[in-house]
Amino acid sequence: MAAPQIRLGFGFLTVGGWTLVSRVLGFLRDILIARYLGAGGVAEAFLVAFSLPNMFRRFFAEGAMNTAFVPIFSKKLEGGGDAMPFARNALSMLAVFLIGFTLLAQIAMPWLVLAMASGFADDPRFGIAVEFGRICFAYILLISLAALISGMLNAAGRFAAAAAAPVLLNVILVSALIFGAQSATDSPEAARMIGLALSWGVPVAGVAQLVLVWGAAARAGLVIRPTWPKFTPDLRRLAVVAGPAMLAGGVVQVNLLVGRQVASFFDGAIAWLSYADRLYQLPLGVVGIAIGIVLLPDLSRRLRAGDDAGGRQALSRAAEIGMTLTIPAAVALMVIPVPLVSVLFERGAFEGQDTIATAWAVAIYGAGLPAFVLQKIWQPVFYAREDTKRPFHYALVAMVINAALAIGLAFFIGYIAAALATTISAWVMAYQLRRGAKTYGDVAAYDARYLARIPRIAGAAIAMGAVLYGAGLILAPVLEGGGVRYLALAGLIAVGAGAYALFGRLFGAFSFGEILGALRRKGAA
Repeated sequence: MAAPQIRLGFGFLTVGGWTLVSRVLGFLRDILIARYLGAGGVAEAFLVAFSLPNMFRRFFAEGAMNTAFVPIFSKKLEGGGDAMPFARNALSMLAVFLIGFTLLAQIAMPWLVLAMASGFADDPRFGIAVEFGRICFAYILLISLAALISGMLNAAGRFAAAAAAPVLLNVILVSALIFGAQSATDSPEAARMIGLALSWGVPVAGVAQLVLVWGAAARAGLVIRPTWPKFTPDLRRLAVVAGPAMLAGGVVQVNLLVGRQVASFFDGAIAWLSYADRLYQLPLGVVGIAIGIVLLPDLSRRLRAGDDAGGRQALSRAAEIGMTLTIPAAVALMVIPVPLVSVLFERGAFEGQDTIATAWAVAIYGAGLPAFVLQKIWQPVFYAREDTKRPFHYALVAMVINAALAIGLAFFIGYIAAALATTISAWVMAYQLRRGAKTYGDVAAYDARYLARIPRIAGAAIAMGAVLYGAGLILAPVLEGGGVRYLALAGLIAVGAGAYALFGRLFGAFSFGEILGALRRKGAA
């Protein structure tokens, strides 16, 4: 019974570790953007431009192709057949499609920008966003190919290179930002020049990421030779499975689109929501995304082998580790958002009013963090069985709720309606996935250990929240300014971590020995 824990634990440690490095560098990137550009028009223009290739990446590559591709590729590997002709054909098909799509996007960029942020119309931000968008959009081709190759590596149990690739993006963007800031020191258009440097850094990073994973695949024996795609039976099967996943990915992107549209009508709101997103994406990336990446190929192999018991244990341990790390993170985001935002972002062009506006969004996103992680845990149950239709139907329901709340509440509570709608719709989606997965029987059921521990984990996190709140009040004077505030925030986080460990032990919520043991062991099942 230890096998699922060993494989899942080591994979989670690899993906989570590299993701942590990437997210920390992403923090540095956004701290520097806030420092030099604040929540001004150039910052918002770049954030909209950068979101365009990322939106379509999640739609075509991570959201659709990998969702359909990884289970089929994993089962071919598990079955002992030659999976590479299928992989090469899929990669070539994706490349041909995206080259054409990228060229069309260059022509349609003004309309794409308006689709993302119609509040930019008749505004100086519009022209800047179109210019930046045309530069950034080539990233969609490069990162989508890299994402598909990463799926191959993950299916083969080679997690390191695919997990390390996002680090390159942030290293290159931080370097571009520093270069732009130094070059534009005396320029009257300093902000625009910094934005241009950032924009050109995006496709350069895409090339670096693609080269990294392509080389790793070759070293793993997964030799990729681009060919003209042929519509084989396997490719038709991929298209049938990927179709609903693409639609589901599109629904998720509509949710993000609605949020940005609402925010674009409030000056500074796109930047506030983006900086808040960065904070809650740290635990989501390290925990939720890492578990989802590792769990999908593992479940696919186990279902093919008929190992329902192993699949159930892998799922329960993934949920247990996920909630052990995510629930306290969510509580912390809700209890101390102002110190977090103030210390990390408030300097230069980012002022006190920006801190308060961003902190509100951080607290609301924090309330939805466990739901986002649960989605990453439950979606592989469907995708491992090549069931992409039901997640699409669930996503439609969540989309309608998100749009109704974001648009309807914006008239009463402003930009924060977008964050609130995102959190509520995330919980709706998580509930639907959990309920739907029950139809798969025991493999989709939590085991007794998880059910006994989850209320204790929640209790320990709530107790930690009370300690954090009190410590925040005591440290408030030193958190407000000066170099000592960095040490004060580190101390505040350390107090919270210590309190959670103590209460978790007292409540019997978790055993660090079990968690660390699962993450440290490496071996073949």
